[in-house]
Amino acid sequence: MDMQIFKGELVRLTASISDKDAETLASWSRDSEFQRLLDDDPAQPRSVKKVKEEIEEEPKHDRFPFLIRTLADDRLIGFVGLGGVRWTHRDAWVGIGLGDREYWGKGYGTDAMRVVLRYAFAELNLHRVTLGVFEYNARAIRSYEKAGFVVEGRSKQEVLRDGRRWDGIYMGILRDEWEKKRNE
Repeated sequence: MDMQIFKGELVRLTASISDKDAETLASWSRDSEFQRLLDDDPAQPRSVKKVKEEIEEEPKHDRFPFLIRTLADDRLIGFVGLGGVRWTHRDAWVGIGLGDREYWGKGYGTDAMRVVLRYAFAELNLHRVTLGVFEYNARAIRSYEKAGFVVEGRSKQEVLRDGRRWDGIYMGILRDEWEKKRNE
């Protein structure tokens, strides 16, 4: 069985970073819409130096960060990673961000999520993967559902954005659900 574990239909996952990659990642931190879709922290620009420090930080046994690159031209378009891995329970959280707007809504994020789930279940032997998403991010919710995630809960009025309260939505996928989804 020759499964290319880090390669999808549109993207591949990588771990390496160049100075140019750090510049690209830092530029996305200046996109306030991207920041507000990604996190509930206040949007804040990050320097190239800070980005490189974060990426080059000592690897930890409970997180697996990757960059997302297009197969067509090896362009850096985002990042995805597993974190908070609890080996005893075989579960983890996943986070993803596509910083390059040209690739939004075109299946690249869904493909990257499918690749990282394959890594989580086939390579790390996890049982469960969980994520959190904001109610106002309908595009992400649709993408996660395409990858096999189901809504498991809500945190009512968790985030205040532009004078309105929004729910936090928690989604999860189990190994057997992933296996069923990939065999469809």
